[in-house]
Formats: sequence, structure tokens, C-alpha cells
Amino acid sequence: MKVENAVMPTGEQIQALLGLGGDAPITMLNLLKFRDAAVYDEGGEPEMTGREAYNRYGEPMRVLVEASGGRFLFTATVDTLVIGEVGELWDAAAVVEYPSRAAFVTIASSPEVVAIGRHRKAGLAGQLLIQCSTVGGLLA
Repeated sequence: MKVENAVMPTGEQIQALLGLGGDAPITMLNLLKFRDAAVYDEGGEPEMTGREAYNRYGEPMRVLVEASGGRFLFTATVDTLVIGEVGELWDAAAVVEYPSRAAFVTIASSPEVVAIGRHRKAGLAGQLLIQCSTVGGLLA
């Protein structure tokens, strides 16, 4: 299994997501890897960890998601790997529900998210963002 830990989706990935269609709620599994120290493109920010920079994005993002009918279902620090083997563990995991795929793209590309996105970019070394649905789930 090849894993490419990235910070932003490609245009092809967004189009593939939207191409799945439907207006049912979706769930996004976020696996986050933080930088040891935040790296901002522009100066003027105090020194902070990547996690601290990401939190400057995460809290306002929660407000925007909830205002659009979504919700944060789960957030946690990753402690240890119990099954399997990877080169490096992620630092945090989060599960966020959005009203639909289109709502996710609208929220993620909104001017408000673009404005706070600099904190996300400064704080993340990489991320896996996995869109999930409950249809056909393990216990469905």
C-alpha cells in the first residue's frame, strides 16, 4: 500500500469526490501529521508548534462546519499503533460529518476557510482525508 501524506487535495480528487453524486451526509476521516514548528509563508506570526498553528484553523473551522449543518463527531490524539506497521504515525485523528459532498466542497473552498487555511498549511506536515459513508458499512 502506497501512502502519500499531502496537505491539499488535487483538482482530480475533488472532481472524483463530486462525481460520486448524491446529497446524503458524508463523513470525512482526517489523519493529521503536524510539523514540529509551524512554518508560515508570510512573517509576523509568533513561534508555535504545528499543532498550535493547526488549532488556530481547527476551532474556527468547527464553527463554520456547524453553521453549515455539519458536525465534528470525534477528535483525538493518536497514541500508538496496535495492528500493522507504518513508517510514521499520524499525530491526530478527527471524524467530521458534512451535509453532502457538495456542501463539503462549498465549505472547504469558502472565503472564510481560505482565510484561516494559512494556519492549517503552516501547521501540517501532511494529511490523509478519507471520505466515508455508512452505506455498506461493517455493521450495516
